[in-house]
Amino acid sequence: MAEKEGGIVKQGHDEGMKMAIALLEEFGLPAGLLPLEEVIEVGFERNTGYMWIVQKKKVEHNFKMISKLVGYDTQITGFVDKKRIKKLKGVKAKELMLWPPVNEIVVDDPPTGQIHFKSLAGVTKTFPIEAFAAGQ
Repeated sequence: MAEKEGGIVKQGHDEGMKMAIALLEEFGLPAGLLPLEEVIEVGFERNTGYMWIVQKKKVEHNFKMISKLVGYDTQITGFVDKKRIKKLKGVKAKELMLWPPVNEIVVDDPPTGQIHFKSLAGVTKTFPIEAFAAGQ
């Protein structure tokens, strides 16, 4: 893929998670936003902001503070920028019986303590940012 060309790549779970968390923190996003398991590869192309994550299997994580179940596919991609991830693919949040894809995540700037998840259908859900702190 052309998006990956010239990118920094880390292989394996430990190195990949270190890189993913470092990127989240660098761009002002909560460190617990990507609770992944068995990461194979994490990559980032700084010029475009393109980030990709490959993990061995799909993961579902329950963010307890907000009672929200989120699914992470085996491949997650998006464009990371200050306080946001755009064109996100591979992340779905359960709403009733449906799993609509999340295609953008935005943290308020200036900070209000809120994070917004936007779907392609135009639906935006807002939650307290601390619900996505590491370990949640």
